Amino acid sequence: MCGSDLHLYEVLTPFMTPGDIIGHEPIGIVEETGSAVNNLQPGDRVVIPFNVSCGYCYYCQRGLQSQCETTQVTEYGTGATLLGYSKLYGQLPGGQAEYLRVPHADYGPIKVGSELTDEHYLFLSDILPTAWQAVQYAHMPDDGVMAVLGLGPVGQFAARIGVQLGYDVVALETVPERRVMAARHGVTVASEHAEAAQLINERTNGRGADGVIDAVGMESHGNHVVAALHKATAYLPDAIGQKALTNVGLDRTSALNSALDLAGRGSTVSLSGVYGGAATPVPMLTIFDKQLTITAGQCNVRHWDQDLIPYVEDSSDPLGVTDLVTHRMPLDQAPEAYHMFQQKQDGCIKVVLKP
Repeated sequence: MCGSDLHLYEVLTPFMTPGDIIGHEPIGIVEETGSAVNNLQPGDRVVIPFNVSCGYCYYCQRGLQSQCETTQVTEYGTGATLLGYSKLYGQLPGGQAEYLRVPHADYGPIKVGSELTDEHYLFLSDILPTAWQAVQYAHMPDDGVMAVLGLGPVGQFAARIGVQLGYDVVALETVPERRVMAARHGVTVASEHAEAAQLINERTNGRGADGVIDAVGMESHGNHVVAALHKATAYLPDAIGQKALTNVGLDRTSALNSALDLAGRGSTVSLSGVYGGAATPVPMLTIFDKQLTITAGQCNVRHWDQDLIPYVEDSSDPLGVTDLVTHRMPLDQAPEAYHMFQQKQDGCIKVVLKP
């Protein structure tokens, strides 16, 4: 289960249809291949990237697989089709099921070995390359100070990657269990914005972070009015709810505003948390005055996976891929798992569902 699934659980409900199969972080064994797939055979173990890309179009050839022209969802003007997502991204049946059909399987699947556990490789499907891209997009200088907002699964990996690459990482997270987990991997943690700002300023002579990663996005807290509006759209007729979200939708932006505040002048704010509001107000004066660069976008999984395989196969587990999953549950308990995940109950950070 991915934090992005929670968007479907609440904010993007109007774009869902009864019978949709969600889930976009799958690993499994190939059962059968189509006639054009000559790179895989039954019995191969594969990780499936969450975005479906062809590998040969203009954008795929430039490492922007999340913008694949072949699978773009032109009806809604969005990027590449995503596994197990809503109408906004192709409505392709996803991986929280017993079987999965994988389009463009001659390019997308990542073939992995059989010696290590599923959980060594599983996160290559989404959150590990998403975190890697977030750090790359932060344009960090050598030995720089990097701030990470949110220590959910992507934030956990982004912070750990920053430590591995030699950065001084300060992370802001309100949930105690998530702070404890990050601290095990050399991350300096703070529970509130003022504390994070103080830690960063102490490390930078008051200049602010060299790069900031917002790994929270629209799931952030702090704006109860917008949160109420999100919930209200779920009770509107689908056509009206869809129009409200695509034309006048707002995001909860407390994490974004915190990121802009923690960023030093001339630095970069990298958005890996998902934002979807069409009418979200953004503090342009702050961005302009501080000369900030904003980077964002869905992860281009196949652009980064080969960089990450050495990390996940390293016996020392430098990114702690075996120290993330807090709950392993059968697929038929998914409703209970979603409720627990959304409410952050029982120390829930990452759930793996097994058919």
